[in-house]
Amino acid sequence: MPKEKRKNRPSNKIWKLYKIEGSDVKSTHETCPKCGQGVFMAKHKNRLSCGKCGYTVFAGK
Repeated sequence: MPKEKRKNRPSNKIWKLYKIEGSDVKSTHETCPKCGQGVFMAKHKNRLSCGKCGYTVFAGK
C-alpha cells in the first residue's frame, strides 16, 4: 500500500504580530473593533480589513 501524501498546511506565524520592547509586549497590527482582542486587521495598500467579519477601514488621502 502506498504512503499517504502529507497535506501542505500553512505555518502559524502569530509571533510576527507582536514586538517585544524591554519587558513589554506590543502588537504590530490593529485589532478589529467589532471582533475584539485577538482578531487582527490585515494591512493592505489602501485599507485595513478584518478576515473574520469583513470590517474594512479605508485610508484617506
